[in-house]
Amino acid sequence: MRATKYKKEYNVKSHEVDCHGFLRLLSLMSILQDIAVENADKLGLGLEVCARHDLAWVGSNYLVKIFRMPRQHESFVIETWPAEKKLWGAIRDFTMTDESGKPIILASSQWVLIDAKRRRPVTLSKYFPDYEAFGERALKTDFPKLPTVSESASKTSFKVRFDDIDVNGHVNNTIYPLWASESVDKDYRMTHLPSEIELCFKKEALYGETVDVFTEQTEDESMHSICDTKSGDELAQCRIKWVNLV
Repeated sequence: MRATKYKKEYNVKSHEVDCHGFLRLLSLMSILQDIAVENADKLGLGLEVCARHDLAWVGSNYLVKIFRMPRQHESFVIETWPAEKKLWGAIRDFTMTDESGKPIILASSQWVLIDAKRRRPVTLSKYFPDYEAFGERALKTDFPKLPTVSESASKTSFKVRFDDIDVNGHVNNTIYPLWASESVDKDYRMTHLPSEIELCFKKEALYGETVDVFTEQTEDESMHSICDTKSGDELAQCRIKWVNLV
């Protein structure tokens, strides 16, 4: 597998923006996921190839820095590439640049290759021995451990919908930051935009289950612990930095 960068132009559609005309957080995470899948397919390690070997890619971490959210009908260029090779998977990075070439969003993600039947990690070199990476990072991060949320945090509950699950049979990773952002104070949410998102995934959530999002919020940051309501197990952590909507 020869490492290559993958680039495409994207135009923000009307259904992908929020009530202020900015790209939705859910839409942003979906765009990152989609281009990652497209590049993986071109490199010969996409969904169909993995399925033939009973494998799946599972996102474990994200760091997204947002200098500004693109607006409705705005065009930008998104680029992604395999940034680093790991024992159990890989790091994939992204850049989004506006029409003048100025970066508007940078992102880094960490992915684990798993045995889809046993739900256990497998070594990348066993199945993709020729995997190459650029060694170039959009963001320098080792995805450090996120702080815990205190017992005094507020709680918001969500039911896992049919449309929240993906082909792997569990909640798609794009949904977790949506739950987190929906758990902040509604008046605050109406007047702020995310400027940085950090995610750590731990366990999967399934159709029909209920999750509790415990939230601690300061003036410019919210910290979230997303847990299974029945077992109490933590499914994911999310940290969001916010800026005033101007």
